Amino acid sequence: MKIRIKFAKEGAMKFIGHLDMMRYFQKVMRRANVNIRYSEGFSPHQIMSFAAPLGVGLTSRGEYVDIEALSTDSSQEMLRRINAAMTEGVEALSYRRLPDSAASAMSIVAAADYTLCFREGYEPGNWEDFAAGLTEFLKRDSILVLKKTKKGERETDIRPWIYGLEILPDRRLRMRVAAGSVANLKPELVIQACLKEQGKELSEFALLIHRDEVYANCGEEGSPIFRPLEDLGEDIE
Repeated sequence: MKIRIKFAKEGAMKFIGHLDMMRYFQKVMRRANVNIRYSEGFSPHQIMSFAAPLGVGLTSRGEYVDIEALSTDSSQEMLRRINAAMTEGVEALSYRRLPDSAASAMSIVAAADYTLCFREGYEPGNWEDFAAGLTEFLKRDSILVLKKTKKGERETDIRPWIYGLEILPDRRLRMRVAAGSVANLKPELVIQACLKEQGKELSEFALLIHRDEVYANCGEEGSPIFRPLEDLGEDIE
């Protein structure tokens, strides 16, 4: 059966890279006695895939890993066992069974929510001017930036990939942007582009970024309906 696990990655664990997190979860599955399915062949490995790699230095409470299990206890019991095997900074938040026909989390990721704030000492000189400039900036039909790709850099219009941005009263920003293999936008690129328009630069370590949720698009082209990946499964009683 297909299982989707939602987890948080916080604290010092934000400095652990994606490949190390994969190895970490393989050990957790063994320690928690999860009856996970292994591939066949000369070098069997656990059937496991992650939704969207999280950048080093980012925290999140919206990470996902899909596994295939040969058998399972209830969601509540499996969460207890998995969390007992976790280290500080990583917590399993949900454990849900998927339909047999469900696509992998990696293949359906379409958007992600982020909360951003400036580190102390890196804030814009005048927050009100920055916020007003950001609001005007997002009214544009097109926002062209140089985006790094595997083949170098190319000019890309990122405006269609910004699905929403809210300026919170406590000087934080909440943003929903495209994510996944088809289109992927780092939230700091939006802030970088806005500051550049204002004649300023974004320092490399200016932002604290937290990923809140990852979504699949369950709507049609041109009319997206974003649903959290965990909503596509159901708890096991």
